[in-house]
Amino acid sequence: VSGGWELEVHGTEAKLVRKVAGERITVTFNINNSIPPSVDEETQEEQKPDEQEPDLTSTPNFVVEVIKDDTKQTLVLDCHFPEDEIGHEGEEESDIFTIREVSFQPTGESDWKDTNYTLNTDSLDWALYDHLMDFLADRGVDNTFADELIELSTALEHQEYIKFLEDLKSFVKCQ
Repeated sequence: VSGGWELEVHGTEAKLVRKVAGERITVTFNINNSIPPSVDEETQEEQKPDEQEPDLTSTPNFVVEVIKDDTKQTLVLDCHFPEDEIGHEGEEESDIFTIREVSFQPTGESDWKDTNYTLNTDSLDWALYDHLMDFLADRGVDNTFADELIELSTALEHQEYIKFLEDLKSFVKCQ
């Protein structure tokens, strides 16, 4: 991923980390259940035999954490790729991902507290929502990043899928 991100992969979970001007930005995602369901069966039946299957693309939910060096709180933004936005490359103005929820969590704690207020962006003023998207873009989390995240996630998912098939083959062969 361009922009100086460091990648850590632990099984199906990936973490991208970047330090910028007194902040540490962490993007975490899991490839499990990240491939949207196939198109409905009617479309598949109408498909001509010589037509190619659509590529399977991994579009995982991802969490962006922004930690400032001098605070004890982490700003957490829960993001996802809406299914109706995927594949609309011609529309440059629109964002290909959305922020679903925003919260503050104590820095350094692995388990987030359900007792901390979580803001659902469905009811958020659009101007504040735009400011949050600009806030992310200023830290390198924009449409370009999201496209690269999809490519990375898809590659990781395919790699895990192949490993799974190899493990399944050897498991079934085992007497």
